[in-house]
Amino acid sequence: MSPVRPAADSAYGQAYAAGRQAVRRLVLDVASRLLEAEGPEALTMRRIAAEVGCSTSVLYTMFGGKSGVAEGLWREGFERLRQAMKRVEADDPLGRLTALGHAYRSNALANRAYYAVMFQRPIPGFEPSAEAYADSLRPLHILVGAVADCLEAGVFRAADPTHVATVLWAAAHGAVSLELAGYEGAADPEARFQDLLAAAAAWFFARR
Repeated sequence: MSPVRPAADSAYGQAYAAGRQAVRRLVLDVASRLLEAEGPEALTMRRIAAEVGCSTSVLYTMFGGKSGVAEGLWREGFERLRQAMKRVEADDPLGRLTALGHAYRSNALANRAYYAVMFQRPIPGFEPSAEAYADSLRPLHILVGAVADCLEAGVFRAADPTHVATVLWAAAHGAVSLELAGYEGAADPEARFQDLLAAAAAWFFARR
């Protein structure tokens, strides 16, 4: 017996028609919303399937179980960050580095539930596989490349580009995490973030 096709006008039906990757994204988006709204207890295969409008067998085939969904959220979060950083264009190395920082913040604000899975570990017992962890470093590699361009252009003094990139990443992450947690106070978070990026980069400037 052939499987029953979902209604074409439903979100699942549209994703089904678009292919496996579209279904995967829909499932992960639904799971991320459940996680954000109700916490990890809502991440059961039955509940996710009900919200998506598919059978649990679809989820088990695609993810293997709840742990697979958790890792899928982790991977999707870092892939969205990588794509956001990959789209950055600028005319000069320092401008690109600054734009990458803003891309990091914008992506986090647009994908709060994914950001929580990436950095706050809200799902008890979840640990990414070695392969998933390696993939999570791909956005950092983009940042390392941008730092290397600044070093080559003489913008930064001689330094290990990975060290500089991780320092800048930590600074941006700290500010974004405070903003997402609602601790920005009365300050303009965007202006504060801009000043933070400038101050962090200035520490590594080549001495004139």
